[in-house]
Amino acid sequence: MIGGDSTEPEPGKDWAAFQYEIYLNGMTGTVPRLPADLTRLEELAEARLGPGPVGYVAGSAGSGSTERANRAALDRHRIVPRMLRDVRRRNLSVELFGTRLPAPLALAPIGVLSIMHPEAECAAARAAAAQGVPFILSSASSTPMERVAEAMGDGERWFQLYWGKDREVTRSFLSRAKSCGFTALVVTLDTPLLAWRPRDLDQAYLPFLHGVGTANYFTDPAFQAGLAKPVHEDRDAAVLHFVQLFGDPGKTWDDLVFLREHWDGPIVLKGVLHPDDARRAADAGMDGVVVSNHGGRQVGGSIGAADALPGVVESVGDRLAVLFDSGVRTGDDVFKALALGARAVLLGRPYAYGLGLDGQPGVEHVIRALLAEFELTLVLSGHTDAAGLSPEALG
Repeated sequence: MIGGDSTEPEPGKDWAAFQYEIYLNGMTGTVPRLPADLTRLEELAEARLGPGPVGYVAGSAGSGSTERANRAALDRHRIVPRMLRDVRRRNLSVELFGTRLPAPLALAPIGVLSIMHPEAECAAARAAAAQGVPFILSSASSTPMERVAEAMGDGERWFQLYWGKDREVTRSFLSRAKSCGFTALVVTLDTPLLAWRPRDLDQAYLPFLHGVGTANYFTDPAFQAGLAKPVHEDRDAAVLHFVQLFGDPGKTWDDLVFLREHWDGPIVLKGVLHPDDARRAADAGMDGVVVSNHGGRQVGGSIGAADALPGVVESVGDRLAVLFDSGVRTGDDVFKALALGARAVLLGRPYAYGLGLDGQPGVEHVIRALLAEFELTLVLSGHTDAAGLSPEALG
């Protein structure tokens, strides 16, 4: 539904009110600890945090051309504001996989968050739960999934699977995730191997080799069964075992049957950029896809994710939930992705920078700032319903 339609949306949370909270706090001399312009976060993180951790989060495959393509693809689309429409009542909520969410946003899976902040995934998960948006926990978490689930309470949580070689470890991960309340499974397809990432290579920095980002594995009974000694007795052997099973270049579409047999909730395939792959996901009985190139971290020279989005939506938008990530930095980016057909976006690097700079409050600031800017962009462009945006909103 485009804003101004005769059917009014139900009112939702007033995200835009965050700006007035900031202004009112200014009356007592208080200013935000982090900038309102979220594109400045990377620069601040570069200045305050170590080169290894920042490079790991900010870095891309090859020369960084894919990350630049992500930004260019979003920037090519321009919003066309419409005037004199009644925008007093607006609604940012969306329904995904049978759950009503207060905004079309989830926090993307990012591994090894302890390199950014000692409270790591728990801090980010608490921030997501406090704001009502889903948190997607990476398989490569610094914190076992059970602890993250406990930190979130009743918050909406999804589990991201790096689909490795050991079927018993995969089966165990899925069972554990289901047991501690993760409702959707997000399967990353684009990382059967790590890409050539110069920023990490220049620092010789790979956290996994130091046992960081391996918490779900090191606490897993199926993983432990493959070790000659307990993890604490031979950590190097545990790390080597992890490296050997982490990725699997041999996976094919036929292997999706295994996941469906062992996960009874929604399954979303992340890393889809071609309409034919999206159709194969739908034919395989999947529930959604994420149009994503891993934020430019896997294939240098890849198509920008926003350039791929319309084709995927056209091919399967009536059959699957199409989500989007890669390049999202601002509220207008969210607007554009939804107008191009995504039902929701996943936010990655900005929240990791917020975590590194200010822990849980930093992540909450990023969520609130992004959604405040999105709501204001929506309203000032003459629209009222986030779920009703269409390509007609763009020039």
